[in-house]
Amino acid sequence: MAPLPGGCYCGAIRYAITLDDPESQARTSICHCSNCKKFTGGEHGITTKIPRSSFEIIKGKEHVRVHEADNGSGVALHREFCGTCGGPLLEYGANAGDNIYVFYGTMEDHARDQVEPKGEFFCKLRDPWMPEVGGIF
Repeated sequence: MAPLPGGCYCGAIRYAITLDDPESQARTSICHCSNCKKFTGGEHGITTKIPRSSFEIIKGKEHVRVHEADNGSGVALHREFCGTCGGPLLEYGANAGDNIYVFYGTMEDHARDQVEPKGEFFCKLRDPWMPEVGGIF
């Protein structure tokens, strides 16, 4: 399968995700927790869980910056973003194992089509105006 391309907002960083079977190796989820809202500046965050070994920065490694902080429950959360535009790339916590969570919107359109959301979390924190997303758990 062809790599799933993506990158930051300004284009200084480009990456490729190489998966044999996106259906079984990737899982995209919508999260309504306060931490995701704060970091993304939106009502929710959307990330795609993939094996760390499938992700490669192919341009702009020198632009990658890291922020680490408590995720609100005592677990250190590591986030990588572009030092030029501030655009998020990925995140992972101490419990992620060999996986990382790539910010869904950073993937190109045709790549996102292959890893559509399958789950929704912290639904009790969904803002009242935000409708439930049908067809996912």
